[in-house]
Amino acid sequence: MSLPAAAWRERVEFERRLVHAGGTLYPVPYLLGWLSWSETRVFLGVALAVVFALEFLRLVVGLDHAVYRTLTREYEEDALAGYALYQVSMTGAVLFLSPTLAIPAMWMLSVGDPVSGALADNDATEAKRPAAWIAMGLVCFGLAVPFTVPAFGSNAGVTIAMAGAVPAAIADGIPPVIRGTPVDDNLTIPPAAAGGMLLAVAVLA
Repeated sequence: MSLPAAAWRERVEFERRLVHAGGTLYPVPYLLGWLSWSETRVFLGVALAVVFALEFLRLVVGLDHAVYRTLTREYEEDALAGYALYQVSMTGAVLFLSPTLAIPAMWMLSVGDPVSGALADNDATEAKRPAAWIAMGLVCFGLAVPFTVPAFGSNAGVTIAMAGAVPAAIADGIPPVIRGTPVDDNLTIPPAAAGGMLLAVAVLA
């Protein structure tokens, strides 16, 4: 059985952040020239299939083990776990975006979210405090600028990076709730960032 929110946060938040940050490595083989972007898409697609298989075993077959019991939140017991939603949004970014926009959107989730989480003391259904919002926005902006400025120029690149960072911070700071259940920001941060950057590109570039 999952831990109550306060006890869960105290015990396993560090472990979840480590797992979270591990997704930063997804585009690294592409950046190092080891894989093409098409091969990166295939890799993420295979990883997503594996994740769905694991969730099928957990939710339908009833496979239960220490990792699930330790790292899942209470509201994830009977629904897709946060790591699965994380994989969905990461794969979506890779499939539908160019590397210039996809990699910042992915890193806003894998790097920015753990940073803001370390500064927050909220429950999963509560908005984060201002310090977490500011940190998330600054980190996301810093992650995007090295990609957007070379691709679009200094003025447009800075604006496009900001256009991704602000929606990412909002998606992280205010979790939407549907029928009393919070929508995990693992699912919402990359699409929010991508939507903001795509809109800015359409307007400026």
